[in-house]
Amino acid sequence: MKVGIIGAGNIGATIAQKLAAGGHAVKLANSRGPDTIRDLAHDLGVTAVSKEEAVNGVDAVILSIPFGGYSGMKDLFANVPAEVTVIDTSNYYPFRDGEIGEIDNGKPESVWVSEQIGRPVVKAWNAVLAQTLAEKGRPEGQSERIAIPVAGDDEEGKKLAMQLVSATGFDPVDAGTLAESWRQQPGTPAYCTELPADALASAIAEADKERAPSYREALIEEFMAGHGKLTHDDIVMRNRAVTAGRNS
Repeated sequence: MKVGIIGAGNIGATIAQKLAAGGHAVKLANSRGPDTIRDLAHDLGVTAVSKEEAVNGVDAVILSIPFGGYSGMKDLFANVPAEVTVIDTSNYYPFRDGEIGEIDNGKPESVWVSEQIGRPVVKAWNAVLAQTLAEKGRPEGQSERIAIPVAGDDEEGKKLAMQLVSATGFDPVDAGTLAESWRQQPGTPAYCTELPADALASAIAEADKERAPSYREALIEEFMAGHGKLTHDDIVMRNRAVTAGRNS
């Protein structure tokens, strides 16, 4: 498959490396131009390109950029064929991205992203920590494989995204429509809790839309207060405890 990835941070670069290792043709872009990531791209086994090149001649585009960066991207997708699947990996954190009233009032993050870029997206890889993505992928069929939720309205696009999620070492779980993608946003039991497929499906169903923002804020405050002393496993376990309503 031909895949363009915009965003060369921890998530975007790791996805690029994993997909390239699986035989996919990957083009990688960032906001500063291909010359700034040529060494990284070489190490990952992908091709450094401009954003415009990343969306041209591909089957899928993966957007892995800071949430606030989506404003003003509509022109980039103006001539991208409708059949090209666009996948959003981002998450909204007001302290980092600035307050966005529509999302604070309940609009799902990836619905807002779709509006910013002028076309529907599939939401995937947002509910996994960078270290989880980099280190905990497993071959298909292994019993200890972690699952990742995937939400979207276009069934073919969602199917393609789920194939790519599996190629990165995780079991994809259908999380419903894009309007339901709030169920995998920060502050929900599906978000960064490293669950197998059956448990993740239950976590998606148990999500509480009203409480999720307060859980998100409580967790980020706790993690920031830890000053980097919390381990990866500490973060996963606190996500599980707080979002399941067991914050004690």
